[in-house]
This record gives sequence, C-alpha cells and structure tokens, in this order.
Amino acid sequence: MFHPVVAEWVRRRFGGPTPAQAQAWPLIAGGRDVLVTAPTGSGKTLAAFLWALDRLVREAIDAGGPLPDRTSVLYVSPLKALSNDVRRNLEQPLAEIRELAVELGYPAPEVRTAVRTGDTTARERRETTRRPPHVLVTTPESLFILLTSDSGRRALRDVRTAVVDEIHAVAPDKRGAHLALSLERLEQLVAPAPLQRLGLSATVRPLETAARLLVGSGRPPPAVVDVGQRRDLDLGVMVPDDELGAVATNEQWAELYDRVAGLARAHRSTLVFVNTRRLVERVTLHLAERLGKDAVAAHHGSLSKERRHRAERLLKAGELKVVVATASLELGIDVGAVELCCLIGSPRSIATGLQRIGR
Repeated sequence: MFHPVVAEWVRRRFGGPTPAQAQAWPLIAGGRDVLVTAPTGSGKTLAAFLWALDRLVREAIDAGGPLPDRTSVLYVSPLKALSNDVRRNLEQPLAEIRELAVELGYPAPEVRTAVRTGDTTARERRETTRRPPHVLVTTPESLFILLTSDSGRRALRDVRTAVVDEIHAVAPDKRGAHLALSLERLEQLVAPAPLQRLGLSATVRPLETAARLLVGSGRPPPAVVDVGQRRDLDLGVMVPDDELGAVATNEQWAELYDRVAGLARAHRSTLVFVNTRRLVERVTLHLAERLGKDAVAAHHGSLSKERRHRAERLLKAGELKVVVATASLELGIDVGAVELCCLIGSPRSIATGLQRIGR
C-alpha cells in the first residue's frame, strides 16, 4: 500500500505491522472513517498517521522539492502534554524516512509538524499562521479558537485527515460535544473536499457512542477496528491498618506515604495517581522526604510545560523513581516502561481506573 521508502522504513523499524495496524491500514487507504480501539502500546497512533504521512511523502518525492505550506493532517488530543509527546514521536520517524529516501535514491521529503496548544508561545502561533505546517497537533479548545479566526480558518482549509486521539476521554462530557461541533465546522470549511476522520482509544465502551461522536449523525458509521482489551493484571487493594473514618488522620497519611515509598523502592519506576493537583504537590513533598528530592517529580496541568516535559523525560530515561500525577499522565504519553502504578483514592470510574492501571 505504501511508497517504497515508507514500506522499507516500516520493515526496518518494526519488521511488520501490529494487529491494529494490519486491520486499520487497508480501511484508511480505502478512504473510510475508522475508529481504532486497542491496548496501549499496540501502535494505534502510527496506524492512524502513517497513511497520511505516506501521502505527504509521495507528494514531496513526486514534486522533487518542498511541499506547499498547507496543513493536510490535523491531530486532536485532549491533553496538552500528549500533544507535545505526539509531535516528538512524529519527528523521529519523519527524520528517518528522509534519510532513508536519500539512501534509496529519492529526493529527501520535507514534512513539517507544529503544535498549537495553550503552551504555545505567541511567536510560535504567528509562525504557524504565517507558514502552516503539514501536520498540526492541537487540543479541542485550541482547534475551536483556530476555527473562530480568519487566519486559523485559512490555515485549516486544506485539511484532509483529522485524527482524534483518546476519544473516550472527551466522550462523556461537554468537551466531547464541543469537539463534535468543531469537527462539523471543519467539515464545512474544507468542503467540497472530503475529510477523513480517524478515532483512537485504548479503552472505550460502548463503541457505538464513540463512533457517533467521531462522525456525527449525518455520515455513515465508521469502520471499527477492535483489538481486544483483555490482559493479565496484578492488582491489589490496600487499606490503612487503622479503622477508616470520614477523614483520614495524619497517622493514616503517614502510613500511606511510608507504604508507597516502600513499594517505589522495590520497583524501578512508579506512577502515583491522585485526583487533585493540590494532592499531587502534597504527596510529592512527602515522598521526596522519604526517597530523596531528586527521585520524585510532580506532573499536572498547572505546571509549566518545561517542568512537565522534564518529568516525562527523566522518567523515560530511568532517572526518576516516582512521578505523582493527576489525569495528565493517565493517557498515552510515552514515558517508557512503568513497573508499578499506585492509585491513591478512588478513580471514580472503572474506565479511568483501567486507564491508569494500564500505564
């Protein structure tokens, strides 16, 4: 299905497609709207992206020069942190494909990416507007802002593929309704050219709800690629030794910190999930007292992007024992191998609990 350069890159890098990719690529190549649901680490993002990247690589190689400055692929993530992570994970394959094209005797295809989120500086936004990237990574809220400005609408009028990642995270609430409206506005903006919609999720049930959110009620339902959710879990529920009451005592909190610190010492990398940003800072402080301040880091949406990226980078490099986070790390951000997840307090839904445990 792919250009020889892209096909050779897949062969060298992975050997072959994952089950999710093998099922999704023919459907995407056929122009279908597709919803892919598969466990974390199954290659869902590449399943959605590679066909669109292949199209851009073909156009660049056939042209023998730079692609026009227009956005062809739009990626929408519910998290700012996930947006930056996806861009990083796109840059490496694109760089490898450029090098491989030259090695195989083709012109080097230049495919540019950019991020537009609440973290993006004013200068970066102006540059994105002045010279639209070929792949734009954004959030539902930033997409809405782009669609309400003349410059943003000009930048998005050539989009042909919209990828909605972690669609289950927005399906239950007003963010999902807001995103559905933005997708319809985008559809009207690019008309009469077709807009292919691709949805990705690790855990989503019922599938029909997510499918309807992806395409709306006026289009045929998307093709669904459902690559099993079952996995072996080593799951334990721990309670304090003292009798539980309406409010945890200081002694119970101290016992909890000691227990989590002990678990962290027994593992190479640990994610600790809590339900509020205030609790992130509190738990981080007490674990740092027990494990050392250089072994523990916080991660939540109110932190600067530099601090969030540093925590992600150090955890992936194996230089942190523990990262304490809210929902900011429960989705598919690449933080390397995680040996243990601890959930302090109820996640309040089974889907959220499984998403956090699945890290």
